[in-house]
Amino acid sequence: MADSLTRQSPLEGFAPRFAQMPESAAAQEEPFVTMVDLWVDASGPGAAAAARTLGVSALPTTASTTATAPDTTVIWFGPDEWLVTSTAQAPEELESRLRDAVVEHGGAAVDVSAQRTTVRMRGAHARDVIAKGCSVDLHPRVFTSGTAVQTMLGQAAVVLMPLGDNGSDYRILVRSSFARYLAEWLIDGAEEFGVDW
Repeated sequence: MADSLTRQSPLEGFAPRFAQMPESAAAQEEPFVTMVDLWVDASGPGAAAAARTLGVSALPTTASTTATAPDTTVIWFGPDEWLVTSTAQAPEELESRLRDAVVEHGGAAVDVSAQRTTVRMRGAHARDVIAKGCSVDLHPRVFTSGTAVQTMLGQAAVVLMPLGDNGSDYRILVRSSFARYLAEWLIDGAEEFGVDW
């Protein structure tokens, strides 16, 4: 009988611990999100071709912004670099489609799906928990849907995105090697919001 590999998320086994978090500051892993690094000249035809491929009007060209299409988010990472995430496309499919769109224009697309996992933080105190370990101004007046930042959360480098405009829903992309640390940090940070005063 041949050996087979079983896909495992970096936060395998954390679901029961996340389930014990208070509803006002709850976390859950969103595993196996497809992630592709995209490099292409933002002002050239390759960027337009990539945007068409992804179903967005244009790649974001302003720091800390995103562009979205159904099941796809394009996160600005640098003047000519983006992280593309998808919950609907397989990693090899998205990488291939983007590579085909940009390679003739000097661009590149690389599957980095195994590099990070995704944690969703929701609830009335989600912003309070994240603010304990993040220096970014999280007030909904400035940190609204359509923005994304690379920052530190606790001791982990993350990509942080608000999914609404009221400070109660966030997506956190964290490197796989720091995922367990971050999960423990979020559980600890949310503990006070489960205490009845």
